[in-house]
Amino acid sequence: MSIIKQNDFIDSITDALQFIACYHPKDFIQAMANAYEKEQSPAAKDAIVQILVNSRMCAEDKRPICQDTGIVNVFIKIGMDVQWQTDQSLDDMVNEGVRRAYLHPDNVLRASIVSDPLGSRTNTKDNTPAVIHTDIVLGDKVEVRIAAKGGGSENKAKFTILNPSDNIVDWVLDTVPKMGAGWCPPGIISIGVGGTAEKAMLIAKEALMESIDIQDLIERGAKTAAEKLRIELYTKINQLGIGAQGLGGLTTVLDVKVSEYPTHAASLPVAMIPNCAATRHTHFILDGSGPAQFEPPALSDWPDITWQAAANTRHVNLDTITQSDIEQWQPGDTLLLSGHMLTGRDSAHKKIADLFADGKSLPEGLDFNNRFIYYVGPVDPVKNEIVGPAGPTTATRMDKFTEMMLAKTGLLGMIGKAERGPAAIKAIKDHKSVYLIAVGGSAYLVSKAIKSSRIVAFEEMGMEAIREFYIENMPVTVAVDSQGESVHQLGPAEWKQKIADIPIHKK
Repeated sequence: MSIIKQNDFIDSITDALQFIACYHPKDFIQAMANAYEKEQSPAAKDAIVQILVNSRMCAEDKRPICQDTGIVNVFIKIGMDVQWQTDQSLDDMVNEGVRRAYLHPDNVLRASIVSDPLGSRTNTKDNTPAVIHTDIVLGDKVEVRIAAKGGGSENKAKFTILNPSDNIVDWVLDTVPKMGAGWCPPGIISIGVGGTAEKAMLIAKEALMESIDIQDLIERGAKTAAEKLRIELYTKINQLGIGAQGLGGLTTVLDVKVSEYPTHAASLPVAMIPNCAATRHTHFILDGSGPAQFEPPALSDWPDITWQAAANTRHVNLDTITQSDIEQWQPGDTLLLSGHMLTGRDSAHKKIADLFADGKSLPEGLDFNNRFIYYVGPVDPVKNEIVGPAGPTTATRMDKFTEMMLAKTGLLGMIGKAERGPAAIKAIKDHKSVYLIAVGGSAYLVSKAIKSSRIVAFEEMGMEAIREFYIENMPVTVAVDSQGESVHQLGPAEWKQKIADIPIHKK
C-alpha cells in the first residue's frame, strides 16, 4: 500500500505544468529538427527555424513556449491499493496545483479559462478548473498524464460517425485541409475510432500524450490494422502539401496516432484531435516516496541553428506606411516590422462592435486610422520584460469583424496566424487592406521585438485589453495581399503538386 500525501500530489501537478510550459519534449525537438533538415519550402523552413529557436530560448530562460498556456487536461490512473493522506477531493487537489502553477510569480502563465461560457464568460483568473479524467486500476501507485492544450489546436477537433463500410482515410484527407492552419502545424494528429462519441474523443485526446515514434514504426513495419492506418495517414496527410503554418511544404504532421475501442455493429465513431507546435505534456508516477521530479532536455538536444531574416526581407516602418506601400506587397513576401501597432482579440472586437451598434464612439485615445492591429493576448511580464510571450492568435475568429473594422475605423492592416475565411478576404480585397502572419509557436521570440507596451483601452479585460506596442524588426509574412490573394491557398496547392512529382512519394 502506498500513502500519497496531499502536498506531494499538488506540488507534482504544479511542477508538471510549469515544466511543460517551458520545455518541449525531447522527441518533439528531434522530430522538428528532422523536419527542418528535409524541408524544401523556404517559407516552411523559416517557420520551423523560428519554432525551434523559440523553443530553445524558452528552455534557456524558463519562459512559456506559447502565449496560450492552454487548458489543463489530466488523465489519472489510481491504484486500488492507494491510500490518500488529504482533506481535499482529487479534483480540488488537481485544481490547487493548477492554480499555483499559473500564478507562480517567477513564471506567470496566462489564465485563459472562462466560467459561465454561455453568459458572462468571466475569466477565472487562475486557469482553473482543469478537465480531469480518472480511472481506478489495479496497483498501489498513482499515474498522471498531464497536458496544457492550446485553444488554436483544440478548436480544430473534429468528430463524425461514419458507416461501418466507409473509409476513414477518405474522411481524414477531406477534413484536414478544412482545419486550416489555426492548429499551427507541424504537429501531431490523433485519431480515436470506436466506442461512442465521447469515448472516441477521449481516446484520441489521451493518445496525443504518447511519444513521437512514427519513424520507428515505419522502419519495423506495421503489424496491426491501426498501425497500418497510422502509416497511411502520416504519408497521405503530408502529401497534401499544407506544410508548416499552412504555408506549403513537406511536413504537415510529425506523427499520427490511432487508438481504437470496441463499438456498436451499426457505428463507426471517429474523432480527430490535433496537437500544435506548442506540444506540452508529461507523465509521472507517485508511489508515496515524495513529489515527482522532472528532468529538462539538455540544450544540446536542440539543433545548432539560428534564425536570420532572408536577404530579400523588406523593412517596414509602421509609423510612416501608406496605402500605396502595402499595395506593392505580394503573398509570401517576408517583412520586418518596426514602429507602433495596436493589439486586440475577440472580446475587444466584440466590444467595439457593441459600441458602434449603440451609436457610440471609440474610447478616447483609441484610433485605428492608418494603423495595424495585432491579434494577440500576451503573457504577463516578469522581471525586466516589457511583455511576456506574445505570439499571434488564430485570425479566423476575427473574420466576422473584419468588414466593420476596415469600413468604420480606418484600419490599414492586420497581423495574426493562420488563414482568413472568404468573408475576411473579400473585405481585405474591397478595402485594399492586407493581412500578415507571424509564426504560431514562436511567442517568446516575437516578444523580444516588443520594446514598449501600454494599455490604450478596455483595461478591465486583462489579456484581451487593447495595447499599443512599439516593435523593432518583428518578422511576418504577407498572407493576404491587397488583391485578395492568399498564401494559404497558393502555398499548399503548389507544394501538393511538387510533392506528387518527388519520386519517393510515388507508389
